[in-house]
Amino acid sequence: MKIPMRAELVAPCGVNCAVCAAFLSFTHGGWKKGLRIPECPGCLPRPKNCANFKKWCPRVGKGRVRFCSGCPDFPCSHMKGLDGRYRARYRTSPIDNLVHIRDRGMRSFLASQRRKWRCPRCGGLISVHNGLCFSCDEKKLKAKKKKYSWDE
Repeated sequence: MKIPMRAELVAPCGVNCAVCAAFLSFTHGGWKKGLRIPECPGCLPRPKNCANFKKWCPRVGKGRVRFCSGCPDFPCSHMKGLDGRYRARYRTSPIDNLVHIRDRGMRSFLASQRRKWRCPRCGGLISVHNGLCFSCDEKKLKAKKKKYSWDE
């Protein structure tokens, strides 16, 4: 199943919902298949301004900025915390994502994300949260104890 990279799937914090395990579970019917991974249609399509920062940041919470990089406080302490977790656990950086979008544009960012997260077997997307393809790795996803971790 090919999931398109779309600008509206990039959250204000720089997380690309198209490669989120919860979004991939949602688009692949994961719960019905027994994957036991929460399902989410994405931060913006919910319609929420931001799942992570809306309670801490009035600019994001009220939709005054599209991306945290548009904030004069970027990167704030919450953004740095999120970035540290994503770098350590998920091999990506929301801050780097936002800088890429700001400096090179959304089209360039989405193209780089397609290349980075493309499944080499089916051409679908692998999850940023566990490195698995929801089309090719269904058995691994079902057997996995920690659904939000990469196997080393």
